[in-house]
Amino acid sequence: MPVFLQICPEDDVVVALRDLPAGTSLAPEFPAVRLSADIPAGHKIAVHALAAGSAVRKYGSAIGIARRPIAPGDWVHSHNLRSALGAPGSYVFHPLPEPQNASVPAALFPGFRRQDGRVGIRNEIWILPTVGCVCALADRLAERGRAICRGRADAVVSFRHPYGCSQLGEDEQNTRRILADLALHPNAGGVLVLGLGCENSGVAAIREQLPGWDPERVRFLEAQACGDELAEGLALVESLLEKTARDKRTPCLVSELTVGLKCGGSDGFSGLTANPLAGCVADRLVSMGAGVLLSEVPEMFGAEQLLMDRCISEAVFRDTCRLIEDFQSYYRKNGQPIHENPSPGNKQGGITTLEEKSLGCVQKAGRAPVAGVLDYGARAFGPGLRLVRAPGNDAVSSTALAAAGAQLILFTTGRGTPFGCAVPTLKIASNSALAAAKPHWIDFDAGSLLAGQAMEDSADALFRLLVSVVSGRPTKAEQNGCREIAIFKTGVTL
Repeated sequence: MPVFLQICPEDDVVVALRDLPAGTSLAPEFPAVRLSADIPAGHKIAVHALAAGSAVRKYGSAIGIARRPIAPGDWVHSHNLRSALGAPGSYVFHPLPEPQNASVPAALFPGFRRQDGRVGIRNEIWILPTVGCVCALADRLAERGRAICRGRADAVVSFRHPYGCSQLGEDEQNTRRILADLALHPNAGGVLVLGLGCENSGVAAIREQLPGWDPERVRFLEAQACGDELAEGLALVESLLEKTARDKRTPCLVSELTVGLKCGGSDGFSGLTANPLAGCVADRLVSMGAGVLLSEVPEMFGAEQLLMDRCISEAVFRDTCRLIEDFQSYYRKNGQPIHENPSPGNKQGGITTLEEKSLGCVQKAGRAPVAGVLDYGARAFGPGLRLVRAPGNDAVSSTALAAAGAQLILFTTGRGTPFGCAVPTLKIASNSALAAAKPHWIDFDAGSLLAGQAMEDSADALFRLLVSVVSGRPTKAEQNGCREIAIFKTGVTL
């Protein structure tokens, strides 16, 4: 097995595939290079002499600037490499060549056909509190609901959050939009919108955001208007269970899916294995006519031009520029540098700068053209790859993807996480050590790519797993009861 990997021929660094001691030779590819220090797995090794102030390349692109002279064989990390991000970018539109992706026949899977024509991959009861004050009540109702479910739904889940009151402007609208999106999600066969009665974003405000809602599938309750809110809430859950009990899976096309792409706890292998593997499956989904959603906008900084070069029109290019520039302005408005990323765990795993993280992150989107940009809380319609306005935070970004209509999320990770969001969250490990250490967290091991497995073979296996999950197989996060949402907050709290 090789001990290092050079991603592109023009790269100035290679990646250690295992822990390497000082003195290790990189021959025969780089016969003059010996390691000057111990290098942890996933970290970078210089293979060219780099002057202080020069750009350092990985993935064929600059990932930062050398802080001081770097010799061949040196460990390249935070001590000698810094981000070059800071000034606003200057972007150029490059029209896509023709033709674009060729289509292929879509596979079938058994799903739940909803009244609006959309397809759910689960048939669950969701309890959505409109305000943090009733989250404990929502949890109690979900617990009681599970006790009386008796197989009439796939799950009864409450989604707690701290918002819905004492909010103004954009924050208030964000809360309302996300809760309304979830109330109409096709994975929910029944929804109880649970309010208190005196909050800003109460039952009436959420109902106004629900076009064409089915009164037999979406029910509402205000706790202050009840004599016994637990009994009345449980009666509504029972009525929803009577509906979901009659729902049956029927043949549906993979082209009717919308799949979200997310990474969390990335390491130095994420951009080599799990992310490009997710991108390969994303391309396959797009070629079948499915929708694919990519978010984590701050983790596009430094790689945004690669996405812009794939925009299907100048209008989509302008929307993408605005998406990036608005998030950069959000950072500056709050007095924060745009490059304050990666996280400590990312750095321990071998990622040094935001550019490096972003270049690995955007590989989840494969090579498909960018068909559009969605505002936070907007719903996705139609096939193709779209960018979703949301931050990098795992819970906030994943919730935005689910609210936009993703029935499933492909979640890549190098460090590991038990996290699961409102929809099934299929966890892909970037390395086999993680998959072996946390088999109760990880659904798929992409580390086999480092051992020589072909990308196409891994993509076939991951696609088969995806089809089995949308057909009803629970993810590890579902088995562990890891289900949560988080709503984006940018403003003041009253």
